[in-house]
Amino acid sequence: MKGIAHFLTGVALATFFPDVVRHAAGGALVPVLGGIVGILPDTIDFKFVRFFERYDVAIDPGPNPHARQIAEELAREMRQAYASGTPRTVMMHTIRVGTDSWRQYTVLFDPARSEVAVSIGSLVSTAQEPIPGPKHESVSEARVAVGVPMEAACGRVVTIDAFTGPSLTFDRKADRLEVRFLDWHRRWTHSLWFALVIGLVAAGIAALNQALGGPEPSATPLLAGLVATLAVAGHIAEDQMGTMGSNLLYPFTRRRTPGLGWLDSGDSIPNFLTVWVSLAIILLNLDRFSQQPRLHPWLTVGVAVVLPVVLLGGWYVWRRANGPGEESDVAQPEVLSEMTDAELP
Repeated sequence: MKGIAHFLTGVALATFFPDVVRHAAGGALVPVLGGIVGILPDTIDFKFVRFFERYDVAIDPGPNPHARQIAEELAREMRQAYASGTPRTVMMHTIRVGTDSWRQYTVLFDPARSEVAVSIGSLVSTAQEPIPGPKHESVSEARVAVGVPMEAACGRVVTIDAFTGPSLTFDRKADRLEVRFLDWHRRWTHSLWFALVIGLVAAGIAALNQALGGPEPSATPLLAGLVATLAVAGHIAEDQMGTMGSNLLYPFTRRRTPGLGWLDSGDSIPNFLTVWVSLAIILLNLDRFSQQPRLHPWLTVGVAVVLPVVLLGGWYVWRRANGPGEESDVAQPEVLSEMTDAELP
């Protein structure tokens, strides 16, 4: 999900507590705490964790990229990871052409044929909009046989264009080679343990504020802890609706729990619905916990929540079910969408 969707989800969850709404009317910022904590897992990942990643090889296509050369380098790393049984991480650099122009290219992993394919595309802007201009002169597509059984853990196609390129990790599991995107993402920051720790930290800070001469002792520390925990849990729950999943049981396991595959985090309809429903819930909760409620709860839920979800959500499900080919073959992986969202100013 986009950052704004996670933020508003955290605020909406906070407003389910009557005391939070009442304190907010007096100037307390606990609902805002829910929003800030709601985007915290991705903020930590993309602003800090990513810079501690270690990779074994960096593939830099340069100003004159050759599809076959890139594909052969990837195939070589994949074979080495399979033969040694040791994970190999490859950093895929972007191709910057100008101040606001990038040469887009894609990498396709084909488990059925045990091949990797690279396609050099056209120019795009930083916003990933096509830029008119001549096509790349060298061979634009190439397929190379890998020769080992493999599976793509998060979609088969990765599109590389603006900002920092993604990393690919090749890891042998039993008799198959697993291909993972951004292996450092959605690890400990997207675990149930992290949600509990953040809740305890928020409660502790609120309690310390009271002890140092803040307002009279109240339930604010408890509320702050509950709101923070629920905000992180809400973030994780939304991410689990995608393909990549999260490392829910860290530190007991270092492997991600696969997502449900219901949506891609960059898709406009799921993001719009999340923002819309969150705003509707915030409005409803603010009204029903006020001294003079004006909205009919069930009518508001039916018109502002259920109806949009059924109509737009149903259309989204139909479009995914009846779209051209496999969704993972044509869509940019959700992790790259989050990465782009995090890097935009």
